[in-house]
Amino acid sequence: MPESEHELAEVQRAHWQQTYGEHPGMYGEEPSEPAVHAAAVFRAAGAREVLELGAGHGRDALYFAQQGFVVLATDFSQVGLEQLREAAVAQGVAGRVTTVVHDVRESLPLADTSVDAVFAHMLLCMALSTKEIHALVAEVRRVLRPGGSFVYTVRHTGDAHYQAGAGHGDDIWEHGGFAVHFFPRDLVDALAKDWILNEVDAFEEGDLPRRLWRITQTVPR
Repeated sequence: MPESEHELAEVQRAHWQQTYGEHPGMYGEEPSEPAVHAAAVFRAAGAREVLELGAGHGRDALYFAQQGFVVLATDFSQVGLEQLREAAVAQGVAGRVTTVVHDVRESLPLADTSVDAVFAHMLLCMALSTKEIHALVAEVRRVLRPGGSFVYTVRHTGDAHYQAGAGHGDDIWEHGGFAVHFFPRDLVDALAKDWILNEVDAFEEGDLPRRLWRITQTVPR
């Protein structure tokens, strides 16, 4: 078991690099249901630019681009982002998609109040400590314009894999090589402090199925 948060992060980075390399386009070409929902939320708010955190090989980033948004897609996997760029060219949306290799444990490479909307599907429930999650959400708040929306999804403590596999503390459990931080509801509420919490919707995804929440919160104007 990794001995520190940094070591766990590096092990997970290597695992994702290998996984994307061995299984190109592993999540398919269709957008996730949360991305379809988020696009409608962003459009209703008049957003034109979307920052996606943890974009992977890009099925959701590409969907946002197809819907007319200008997209900045970030991930800590260079392999995943290479697949995203290739797909953007093939789909004719390369002019609306920019990719940046970025680890969300670091500050976002963007100016204050510089983006309209932020999306993250299962990124916040990766191998991040509670402290790192709070820091990330603070960064999202910093880069969002007033009235901007943040839509994110997380696996929660009602998921079948919670407390299964190897425990790393702080509600982080590793199963099948993937470490997940399972969210209790009070963490969702704490992350929405000083935001407008618009909705917390439960849904399921995949064959297990994974049990998740889709959260939408907005920066007050």
